Amino acid sequence: MASANSWTHEIESPVAAPRLFRAGVMDWHTLAPKLAPHIVASAHPVEGEGGIGSVRRFNFTSAMPFSVMKERLEFLDAEKCECKSTLIEGGGIGTAIETATSHIKVEPAASGGSLVKVDSTYKLLPGVEVNDEITKAKESVMAIFKAAEAYLIANPDAYN
Repeated sequence: MASANSWTHEIESPVAAPRLFRAGVMDWHTLAPKLAPHIVASAHPVEGEGGIGSVRRFNFTSAMPFSVMKERLEFLDAEKCECKSTLIEGGGIGTAIETATSHIKVEPAASGGSLVKVDSTYKLLPGVEVNDEITKAKESVMAIFKAAEAYLIANPDAYN
C-alpha cells in the first residue's frame, strides 16, 4: 500500500491576510483566468456556492501536465483565513495520485502583510514516484499567490 507524503510551503506577502485569502483562495476561480490565462483557460464553481462541500473546476492550458482539476472544499473559516480542500478529479487523480488534500492558512504578519502557509498531503498510487512534480506544485502555489498579490497591490480597493 502506498504511503502518504506531504510538503509545506510558506510565502510572505505585503498584502493583508483577509484580502489575500479572499483573492488567492476564495475567489481564485474568478481571478485565475484573468490573471494567469497562460495557465488557467477557465474556472468555475460546479456545485455549491463557495461553502463547505462546494466544488470548483479549473480547466488548464497546455502549460500544465493535466487539462482539468476539480477540488471540493472540506473546511472553511473565512474569519481565520483558513481552508482545506480535496482534489477529487484531474490533477493526477487516478493516474499517479490516489488522494490529495491542501490546507491553506493566511496569517497576519507583524509587518502588516501576511504569511501564507500551504500544507499538501497526497497518497501516490502503487509504483508511482514523484520527482519534479513537488517542485512544480510549490512553484504553482507561489505563482497563484504572487499573481493575486500583484493584482491586489495594483487594485488597492479590491477585496477590502
